[in-house]
Amino acid sequence: MESILKVDKIEKYYGSRSSLTKAIDNLSFEVDKGEFVAIMGASGSGKTTLLNVISTIDNVTSGHIYVAGVDITKLKGNELNRFRREELGFIFQDFNLLDTLTAYENIALSLSIQNVSAKEIDTKIKKVAEELDIKDVLKKYPYQMSGGQKQRVASARAIITNPKLVLADEPTGALDSKSAKMLFENLIFYMTFYGLLCLH
Repeated sequence: MESILKVDKIEKYYGSRSSLTKAIDNLSFEVDKGEFVAIMGASGSGKTTLLNVISTIDNVTSGHIYVAGVDITKLKGNELNRFRREELGFIFQDFNLLDTLTAYENIALSLSIQNVSAKEIDTKIKKVAEELDIKDVLKKYPYQMSGGQKQRVASARAIITNPKLVLADEPTGALDSKSAKMLFENLIFYMTFYGLLCLH
C-alpha cells in the first residue's frame, strides 16, 4: 500500500522547564492511501494536539511528519502555504463556514485561491454536491441549513481540491445519528482516493 501519512517519533511539549507538559510522547504510525483511521482517547490525551501538528497549525518539538513522502515539519513560507492549500483537507467540528457566503461560495473558495477557472469550479462543485446530496442547499447561507447539511458542505469544501490527506476533528459531534451515518458513508467512499485521520 502507498503511505499517505507517516508520523515518525514525534514529541510535543508545552510550557517552560519549570512547568513542562508533554502533550505527545514519542508517537509513530502510518496511514495508507484509502485508509480510514480514528483516534480515540480521554480529554487531554493529546488528540487535538496531534491533529494540529499534522495540519501544521502547530509545530512538533521533535520528530518528523511525512505527507506523501514530503517532510512537512521542514516546510516554510510558500512551500508551507502550498501544502495547506493543495495537499490537506480539514473538516472542523463547528463547520467553520463563512456566514456571508452561500454553500456554493464556501465550497468554491478553496478552489478560487488556487486560481481554478470558474467553469471548472462549477463542474467540480456540481459533482461533489450530487455525491454528498447537497444540491438543494448550494444557494443557501449557513443559517438556512441544518447541522447535517452544513457538515456535508464543510466536507465538500475539504475534499474538492483532491487533497492527499483529510483531517476531521470530531466531524459528527454536532450531528444526529442519521446525519452522522450519512457523513461517514460519504467519507468512506472518498477514502478510496485519500487518507483520512479522524478524531473521535
